[in-house]
Amino acid sequence: MYDFNPDPNATDLLVGRPVADVERDLILATLRETGGNRTHAADILRISIRTLRNKLGLYAAGGHDVPESGQATH
Repeated sequence: MYDFNPDPNATDLLVGRPVADVERDLILATLRETGGNRTHAADILRISIRTLRNKLGLYAAGGHDVPESGQATH
């Protein structure tokens, strides 16, 4: 289903990056992967839908491109 044991070479690219940036990139990538389905993205990330919505609101306010709910970005 999902790989919760990522390749060490992939995780090496994360070293030195702020955790908030890594979290934002992971959340937005998961949302893209689910075609904008926030409920599914929250389930994959194992966070509440409320937490996801709050974070997406902050990202949008910060100028990041956040897809609309249900909007596929592939």
